[in-house]
Formats: sequence, C-alpha cells, structure tokens
Amino acid sequence: MVLTARCLRRCTSAAVAGSVTVVVLAMALGGCSTPGVDSSFTVFADPAKYLYYSCDQINAQLKHWTTREQDLRLLMEKAEQGAGGALVNLVAYKADHVAATEELRLLNKAARDKSCSTPGNWGSNTVIR
Repeated sequence: MVLTARCLRRCTSAAVAGSVTVVVLAMALGGCSTPGVDSSFTVFADPAKYLYYSCDQINAQLKHWTTREQDLRLLMEKAEQGAGGALVNLVAYKADHVAATEELRLLNKAARDKSCSTPGNWGSNTVIR
C-alpha cells in the first residue's frame, strides 16, 4: 500500500510538471506567432536588407514582391480546390508565401522610414478643378 501511494504521488507530480511545461511553452510560442503592428521579427527575410536602398529600388522591389505574393496566393487557392490541397500548400507554397509577406512588410517599413512615395501613399500634385 505504501509503495502504491508513493508511486501515485510521484506519477501525479510528474504529470503536473509536464502539463505546466506544455502550457508555459504554448504561451511563449503563442506570443511569437502574433507579432505586433511594427514587429521586425522575420524568419526568412533580413530586417536590414533594405537599409541602404533608394526609394526607386524600394518601389521596384515592392512591385516584384507584391506580384510574387499574389501569384503564390492564387496558387494556394487553386491547390485548395484539389484533393490533398492543404498538403500541397504546406509543402510547396507556404514557406514561399511567408517569405514574400515578410519581404513586403520589410519593404513597406523601409519606404515609411525613408518617406518614399509608394502606390499606397501616393498623392497628386495638381488641384482638382
């Protein structure tokens, strides 16, 4: 009887410790998965990549990466319609799509920091008559 109670206490404390570890780890990783508004955390892109780019170079890269992201999104939507589409998306397109969105986020930040005129913040220099 004593051996059974000791084993029960040990097994219960190990289970509680394991559960606490899982919860703490999930909370820590959950914080990483929801970056803030101006988070520079990236997995695939270098945050300082566009530091010395001119506004013209940034706009050219914005155009390229916007097209790339749209193409990947269309491919992912098309793959979803077929059998095994989720697996195809995960294996073939997801990493590229994440990289493209990270590049776009960094480019938009660089354009804001340098006060570049982009299609998103373009303004006319003429008066409407």
